[in-house]
Amino acid sequence: MKKKLAVVLIAALTVSTMAVGCGSSKDSSSTDTKETKTESTKDSVSNGGNTFTVGFDAEYPPYGYMDDDGEYTGFDLELAQAVCDLEGWTLVKKPINWDSKDMELNSGSIDCIWNGFTMNGREDDYTFSTPYVDNSQVIVVAENSGIEKLSDLAGKTVGVQAASAALDLLNSEEEGGQKALADTFGSLNEFADYNTAFTELQAGALDALAIDIGVAKYQINSRGDGYKILDETLNTEQYAIGFKKGNTELCDKVNADLEKLAEDGTVEKLAEKYEIADMVTLK
Repeated sequence: MKKKLAVVLIAALTVSTMAVGCGSSKDSSSTDTKETKTESTKDSVSNGGNTFTVGFDAEYPPYGYMDDDGEYTGFDLELAQAVCDLEGWTLVKKPINWDSKDMELNSGSIDCIWNGFTMNGREDDYTFSTPYVDNSQVIVVAENSGIEKLSDLAGKTVGVQAASAALDLLNSEEEGGQKALADTFGSLNEFADYNTAFTELQAGALDALAIDIGVAKYQINSRGDGYKILDETLNTEQYAIGFKKGNTELCDKVNADLEKLAEDGTVEKLAEKYEIADMVTLK
């Protein structure tokens, strides 16, 4: 009996030792991951490193999107790459949920928000670069919808991207805001991205879309005939690169590079490639 009891005790001790060993391994792995994240943050240009991480909406053409080869591209991303080429930085393109852009920026996981980012009304929340695109918020409808002006949207179902400048505008009661117009809609439906919203418009589930004019033109050109942009705009605004509030050192550096890229023709060349030359203000 004593021999059997000893065997049982030895087996129990072995299992206990293995459990402790596994627990140590897990703790070590967790520590390694934490150290890796810390090291990655140290590499950021915001901390004097060499990695420039741009946060962008991956479904926001022509500013940032995935092309047919599965690569992230767009006017803003190519312009960011040109800045990195001047500085000798490594560009990291990080798709983000637009609702989480502030969390991504404030946590340090991205160095800036660079993707058709409207600065108007947000000036106190970020350190902004020089504005580089004049933009308008517009309404897109089907050509045969019978909708010709903003007042025709009364009782209609209108779509908009969540956390977008267009949504902010339609919710704003301040001067220049369009909440009074939005209150006439039958409903205002939010979507995670404009690709999905356009699909709903095409299917007839939406009567109209409130959208940035550059994105509207790209979507219409890529989808073919059948849509139009109303002549009446919701407002005009400007795009800029959003840095964490107070990060003026990095902002000033990027501003200087944008000026160089405008002078050498890079900005104009990219603007023509993405068919937004009439909107770009960097000359």
